[in-house]
Amino acid sequence: MAEEQLVTFSLGSEEFGVDIMRVQEIIRIPPITRVPKASEYVEGVINLRGNVIPVISLRTRFGMPRVEETDLSRIIVLQVQNKVFGIRVDAVTEVLRLDSEGIEPPPPISLGMDAQFIRGVGKIEERLLILLDLDHIMGGETNNDVCA
Repeated sequence: MAEEQLVTFSLGSEEFGVDIMRVQEIIRIPPITRVPKASEYVEGVINLRGNVIPVISLRTRFGMPRVEETDLSRIIVLQVQNKVFGIRVDAVTEVLRLDSEGIEPPPPISLGMDAQFIRGVGKIEERLLILLDLDHIMGGETNNDVCA
């Protein structure tokens, strides 16, 4: 039976998962430098051991209201299609294994988010976990964007 290993995190009351193989590290939120004319969901850039990495606000990307940073807020540093970027999340919850049989295709009405961001819904006992399609989180950028 095939299984996936996921890093799970929360945005408000929703729980999401990303493939652990794409996660480079999870860090506390350092100072973020704003970038002029970047997309609204690009919070800015951070310096991570000498590398400048763009940071995406998943709340903004998904049309959710902004919230104040807490002690649990984190940036998950990802590598997707040879791009390294961070996603800002409310809290990282756990690392877990999920049987492929427990993953359903995304529902036709995509939970109020763009369907392109969702690759499936994982069922873990009574919990539902929205599995993100990371290839589209940064997709469709124009050349003048910080993340292009």
